[in-house]
Order: sequence, then structure tokens, then C-alpha cells
Amino acid sequence: MAYDEGLAHRLGDALGALPGITAKKMFGGIAFLWNGNMLVGVIGDDLIARIGPDAQEDALAQPGARVFDFTGRPMKGWVIVDGGAVSEDEVLENWIERAREFVEALPPK
Repeated sequence: MAYDEGLAHRLGDALGALPGITAKKMFGGIAFLWNGNMLVGVIGDDLIARIGPDAQEDALAQPGARVFDFTGRPMKGWVIVDGGAVSEDEVLENWIERAREFVEALPPK
């Protein structure tokens, strides 16, 4: 399955100055890891964001967001956001910030 390279490029640009960012092909898409922990990524045309279990309810109330159910089992603390919902840079950066709030508290891998 191909992924939206334009969205991946926008994520890479937005994360470029953050030390400890690496990109890795995962889930048939691309994931951006921060100090070894997955932060955000792209599957198909959609954004995936690791926002943590405590922030999931609020995140799911946002436009275009749904539960990350890639394997048939919902993943707590993760959301998928429709690619059309993150077409504006400000919205994409908001999702990145949501993910950073959770991931920065995790120990490096």
C-alpha cells in the first residue's frame, strides 16, 4: 500500500528541527520516531498520531479523527486522522503537538 508522500514530506519538514527524529517505514507507510518512540506517521492518505490514552477521548472529538484499528484491535492512545482534515499546516502542527505532549514523557529507546 502506497502512502501520501506529500503528507510525509510535510511531517518531515515540521519535525526537521527536533533533535532525535528518525523516519522508518512501518505499517505499509512511514513513521516518525522521536528518541526511538513512534510520534506520528502516514498510512495511506491518513495521519497517525500517538497521543496517549488520557488524550484519546478529546482527540477523537476532533474533525476527521478515528480510532487506530490497524490490526482489528483498537490501539489505545493512537488515532488516525483523515488526510483531508490535516490539509492545512496549522491543523497538522496541532496534531504533532498533541503527539509530542505524550511522547516527550516516554523514556528514550
